Amino acid sequence: MEEHVTFPVGDIALEGLLSSPTPNPTIGAVVCHPHPLYGGEMHNNVVSALIDAFHKAGIATLRFNFRGVGNSGGAHGQGEAELEDVKAAVTYLLSRQQVQTVVVAGYSFGSMVGLQAGATDARVHKLVGVAFPIAMHDPSFLLSVNKPKLLISGDRDNYSPIPDLQKLMGQLPDPKSLVVVKGADHFFWGQEGEIAKAAVEFLEK
Repeated sequence: MEEHVTFPVGDIALEGLLSSPTPNPTIGAVVCHPHPLYGGEMHNNVVSALIDAFHKAGIATLRFNFRGVGNSGGAHGQGEAELEDVKAAVTYLLSRQQVQTVVVAGYSFGSMVGLQAGATDARVHKLVGVAFPIAMHDPSFLLSVNKPKLLISGDRDNYSPIPDLQKLMGQLPDPKSLVVVKGADHFFWGQEGEIAKAAVEFLEK
């Protein structure tokens, strides 16, 4: 059961849903939604699939609406201010759940922002990017990241083309994994379960 929560970032507050499926979870995940200007919010199909799978695996979760979305305060920050949103979410998760391993997972815009924030946050141990939009954003921030990282994309995703991801993966330090979902485009309708399965297997390693 998810609990509706609010937490501060600067002088605004963000809304989220917090859940702990077990009394003392060892893993906690902050899950970031896709682009706010294109309808992205925390109840997105991919975000929800990740949350459901994490719950079944005993992983604590915090999904939240970025600034300017739903009942979260503020306005869209072009992916820059949202970095602070992710860090604030990690702070709040740790204030409520003293987990040993912190994960930041995100979908599309949420993967770019989430991984960028998590890459430099010493409290974050693992990174999961779904439909990482490499065709639209510079991924070079990942080149020096030694944390375990998983990228998941469909082989029909024009925003996250597999050849570009494979080239990037060749440049990244270990540990790293790339999972390709056959037949999936950027939205993964009907194939959300494959994403969730890959993410859980990565986090349980």
